[in-house]
Amino acid sequence: MAKFWRIVAKGRLKSEFVERVEVFCDRCVAVAEQLDQDGRFRRIVEQLAASGSSVGANLSEASEAMSTKDFRKSMAIAAKEPVETRFWIRLVIRRGWIPETRLQPLLSELTEIKKIVGSILTKTSPARVTPKRI
Repeated sequence: MAKFWRIVAKGRLKSEFVERVEVFCDRCVAVAEQLDQDGRFRRIVEQLAASGSSVGANLSEASEAMSTKDFRKSMAIAAKEPVETRFWIRLVIRRGWIPETRLQPLLSELTEIKKIVGSILTKTSPARVTPKRI
């Protein structure tokens, strides 16, 4: 797994990772748009679009955080959103609205993003940060 973050400059994320997540968000919104065009239940469409795009919004916010605490807060929210997004995608699959084979790459990317965000959270945990020497 590539290193997609750095603690320098208050934990800003590398642009490559932010862009990767933005592409993921675009794909989630595209699925939601397709479901909407197919006349599927609007509440589910909105939930999928919201949770899928929230991952990117919170990572972007984390990347511009004013403090390490603010960075971790945004990253913690970004770590939860893929779980909700996975729920909505799996519901779409169970309902037979979109074939699993078409959504599997999106689920795989979601899993990788979640692992990367979790790793960043672990590595920036207050317990892992080395205290400054005086």
